[in-house]
Amino acid sequence: MTDKPLLSIVITAYTAERLNDIYELLESIKNQTYKNMETIFVVERSQDLANRINSFIAEKSIPNIRVVFSNDKLGLSLARNLGIKNAKSEIIAFVDDDVVLYPDWAEEMVKTYNDSSIIGVTGPGYPRWEDKKMSWLPDELQWIVSCTAFVPWREARAVRSAWGMNMSFRREAFDICQFSSDFGHTTGGKEAWKTGPVDDAEYSMNLRKKTRKNIIFNPRVQVYHKVYKYRLSTKFIRGQCYWQGYSKAVFRKMYPDDEDTRTLVRERDVLNKIMFKLIPGSFIGLFYEPAIAMKRLFLISCVLFYVALGYSAGANPVLAGFTKRYFVS
Repeated sequence: MTDKPLLSIVITAYTAERLNDIYELLESIKNQTYKNMETIFVVERSQDLANRINSFIAEKSIPNIRVVFSNDKLGLSLARNLGIKNAKSEIIAFVDDDVVLYPDWAEEMVKTYNDSSIIGVTGPGYPRWEDKKMSWLPDELQWIVSCTAFVPWREARAVRSAWGMNMSFRREAFDICQFSSDFGHTTGGKEAWKTGPVDDAEYSMNLRKKTRKNIIFNPRVQVYHKVYKYRLSTKFIRGQCYWQGYSKAVFRKMYPDDEDTRTLVRERDVLNKIMFKLIPGSFIGLFYEPAIAMKRLFLISCVLFYVALGYSAGANPVLAGFTKRYFVS
């Protein structure tokens, strides 16, 4: 790999609802300290969105960016695969359309590929609250809104899987496997109940199994991730927690030889923090912040119930009424 290899950034979108967030993301790409980049923006179904993005690119003179339009309803996995087909670089990164990149994000991303044993890189996502009043959400539960304060790591380390809002892989990874259409069925948004098993997690585990190479978490590969108000609605939380539990059970059966997946070390650590830190702290909080403490206690009970329900459904798909099988018995 050369000192300054080309980095491709793949973004997918399907609605103009996030247009202002998309503009902020594109501005953050333009302001990167690392300049040897191209951006492929995959837009599905909305010609209006594609046109408005192209207009913004021209107005702001954002270099090396192409909008790829599809009339088909692709879903997240197939939209990413279309972006890969259009990418030209040695490293292909993926970010959500509602993130903002730190100025040195691309530079740190490329630097992390410092030896051939690294096949992928991921990094943290910090919340950008749509409403500051949402910041009552405790760190231990930020995974519900796809942020990473629950992760304690301050140094680079190998991880089980990459986070889809902030990840990259070597091009060779996509010669080995691509994102599966069995996962990431919807394009996200408010339909948390319909997302099914997570595509970036499944891809990461499949890739590590086939290559025996590492995916590295680098705490300096940083983004801000928008947290919309609806993501703290009861409906969204129930769906998100259910499918997280379901996915973990499915992945344990799909990858029984993967020790990290089988033992769920990270999940157990988060559960311990909830049980022995967050719950006692919330009860104490009833005396000085009763409103916030009550919201946290209600959220905790909801999270534990729906994660357990989803895990049970994933572990016993026939009993739960599922006909789709993601693994071989």
